[in-house]
Amino acid sequence: MEDHIERQADPGSASRRPRRGTVKRVVIIVVVAAAVVVVAALAATGTLQRKGNASAGGGGGGNGFATGLATVTRQNLSAQTDVNATLGYEGSYTAIDQAQGTFTDLPAAGQLIKPGQVLYQVNDSPVVLLRGSTPAYRSLSEGAYASDVAGADVAELNADLVALGYATRSEIPAGSDEFTWQTQQAVEKLQAHLGVEQTGTLALGQVVFLPAAVRVTAVSATAGAAAQPGQPALTGTSTTREVTIPLDATQQSLVKVGDKVVITLPNNQTTPGVVSSVGKIATTPQGGGTPTITVQVTPTDPAATGSLYQAAVAVSIITGTVQNVLVVPVDALLALAGGGYAVEVAGAAGAHHLVPVTLGLFDDADGLVQVSGSGLSAGQRMVVPAL
Repeated sequence: MEDHIERQADPGSASRRPRRGTVKRVVIIVVVAAAVVVVAALAATGTLQRKGNASAGGGGGGNGFATGLATVTRQNLSAQTDVNATLGYEGSYTAIDQAQGTFTDLPAAGQLIKPGQVLYQVNDSPVVLLRGSTPAYRSLSEGAYASDVAGADVAELNADLVALGYATRSEIPAGSDEFTWQTQQAVEKLQAHLGVEQTGTLALGQVVFLPAAVRVTAVSATAGAAAQPGQPALTGTSTTREVTIPLDATQQSLVKVGDKVVITLPNNQTTPGVVSSVGKIATTPQGGGTPTITVQVTPTDPAATGSLYQAAVAVSIITGTVQNVLVVPVDALLALAGGGYAVEVAGAAGAHHLVPVTLGLFDDADGLVQVSGSGLSAGQRMVVPAL
């Protein structure tokens, strides 16, 4: 009676690392779906003598499938998820104008504006960018007592004045949230630098507080148009490089903060990065589609990413790594009728036998899997489907 082993290609094993510049989505689900009919004698002995002509790769041809041979290797292995992503900058900020008059000067898209620099002008008077999360909502000046004018907006003003060199830490202690006479003196120095009247008072509309330096992405105001308090003047981002991944929500458990990634840039160069956040709320694209979560990646070498904004990139997320393990191609696996998996090892004189294996880490991008099993060692040849 001729022995047969029924092989079926793993639907997940067709995935391979994409060529540079190719954006490819890969779901790390490896299903080796095959029903292998093992005759009683084979089940008892675990051996198989293939019959028929040998294929070009040296494997047996008696099972009705063209086969070849591959080698069991010992190596390091990483599991990867390959996804689409967008390269840009962290954060999105809107500068709300509080001055009244006419816009007389505005920045250009792409311009970088740092704290202490002029963001735009109204009636030829500069509106200055300062760092802070509390928006400007009142005029700031010294009161009869320092505690008369205090709060989160004063605290961030004091911190900015020290950071910009208009006051020392001994003059304005860290964390001070009171508008003192030292604050007034520092404001006068800032006004002198800007070339405006040195009043020591910041009128509402003279400064805009934003969390960081701004890279302008769009200007909503128009030079010559009326400036009205409460209207957006411009939008921007921080200067911190970031990659944003709309990850299939079903893959959330595969990715965690701290996972290392490889970013393939539009010029086909690669650069490393680290997952900095994994979203917990799934959203569905307008018009329907697959729900996604937002995953943020911080490039390890931001300078290597250039200055592209909203550029499409490919990201390989390394979700696990093992060292010095036995590795075989995924398509070398045979699913056994009684459960579990085996590989078909080619022995001397054309004799083949099955070696049961336990599966470990999958590298779906390269179609490899970690295996272990008694009687399996590096250098052995095993049967795989012919290419």
